Amino acid sequence: MSQIPPVDLGRQYATIADEANAAVLDILSSGRYIGGAPVTDFETHFAAYHETPYAAGCNSGTDALFLGLKGLGIGAGDEVITSTFTFIATAEAICMMGATPVFVDITADSFNLDLDQVKAAITPKTKAVIPVHLFGRPVDMHKLMAIAADHNLKIIEDCAQATGAAWGDKKVGAIGDVGCFSFFPTKNLGGCGDGGAITTHNERLLAEVKMLRQHGSKIRYQHDVMGVNSRLDTIQAVILNIKLRHLDQWNKQRAAIAQRYTKLLAGLEEQIQLPTSPNGGTHIWNQYTLLVKDGKRDTLKAKLQEQGVSSMIYYPKPLHLQPVFLEYDYQSGQFPIAEECSHQVLSLPMFPDLSEPEQQQVVAALKKSLTEI
Repeated sequence: MSQIPPVDLGRQYATIADEANAAVLDILSSGRYIGGAPVTDFETHFAAYHETPYAAGCNSGTDALFLGLKGLGIGAGDEVITSTFTFIATAEAICMMGATPVFVDITADSFNLDLDQVKAAITPKTKAVIPVHLFGRPVDMHKLMAIAADHNLKIIEDCAQATGAAWGDKKVGAIGDVGCFSFFPTKNLGGCGDGGAITTHNERLLAEVKMLRQHGSKIRYQHDVMGVNSRLDTIQAVILNIKLRHLDQWNKQRAAIAQRYTKLLAGLEEQIQLPTSPNGGTHIWNQYTLLVKDGKRDTLKAKLQEQGVSSMIYYPKPLHLQPVFLEYDYQSGQFPIAEECSHQVLSLPMFPDLSEPEQQQVVAALKKSLTEI
């Protein structure tokens, strides 16, 4: 029995191999591996895709968050509200600014910020909110932007898992003050290494980010502020430019796979909760994540593995309970939805080239396992 992986990047590469190989060889033979026209071209195309006037590449999604926060002037003494149920990079970037991460709970049907709790967490020190469009499902940005307007808050969208997702007629990353993207290989738009980008409507912010990513320099060897080395390399840019042309089709394939999972898994509601798409938003299914009830998640995961089906847990411990954040005095039980989800989440194989027979194998293994545990 062949093992079905959670993601298969080799299959995606095979669909663009000739074009990708030629583009990379052109870069290698050019002798120019940092900056240049390929990076500028990608930034232009990425901005156009999001219908924002500006985009700037950087070397990771974490750096995109850092650059976005710093470019907006977030710093020591400021509070930034975000989800406790996300990858640590979201909160890392806040702490890198010297600011304080203020965690709030999620809703179990979305895995995203509970916006009522966001509103309740606002204090005079609150300067920004980072909504995380987790698993490719967009946050209700209309509601969040209204909260931000009422309280004069900046919105830094964490779009690391959501390139191509939308709320209403606007793509995520084009709604808040800045959108922050990751091109880690497993993302819907992934490179062949690390990479990231920001999108914005703010020309001043763009200039600040471009200076910060280049050691705080606008003119070579003249440094106006303390910056970092966070450039998107040229090989990543050419690969991302190729993949960007395929992104909408790949996202459609993911949506079809998600719909098929939902249809095939219907009737199991007593044992598992299936993910849903939001009213008013476009989900792009970076993950298809179940909630496994009655404390059976880990047993189910092991049973699936025995039957040749890989699955993943995102995330086994919410951020407020991580040792690195003990200084903030969060308590177990403080965010019960996130804590419960951390014990129940299980992500099934999800990638554009997942075949229908493979999906049927996944579902058959899952149904069989549920009868045995």
